[in-house]
Amino acid sequence: MITVSATDAREKLYDLIEEVARSGKRIGITNKGETKVVLVSPEELDAWQVTAETLADKELMKAIKEGDSDFRAGRYSSLEEVEKELGLLDNKGDVPSKPFKSGKKRS
Repeated sequence: MITVSATDAREKLYDLIEEVARSGKRIGITNKGETKVVLVSPEELDAWQVTAETLADKELMKAIKEGDSDFRAGRYSSLEEVEKELGLLDNKGDVPSKPFKSGKKRS
């Protein structure tokens, strides 16, 4: 992470904003040698928020850990097996002419 003093950041704020937007780099802004804030792109901030929300969801984390355990133990299906099970492929691996049963017609 690049760091700049608050004084330099004030003078170069627009350039720093452009650098973060262009490169996705994080830029720390220091005061008396200590990083006080960090400029990040909106995309990176969103990614961190989604990660934090995922980690805070105990049921989701349990499901992820179970899925990882199942995968490591070889308990998974290939895409082709799932597609066949869902009726998206026939037994030959071809797409059936009518893969879905039609439901109610929309008006």
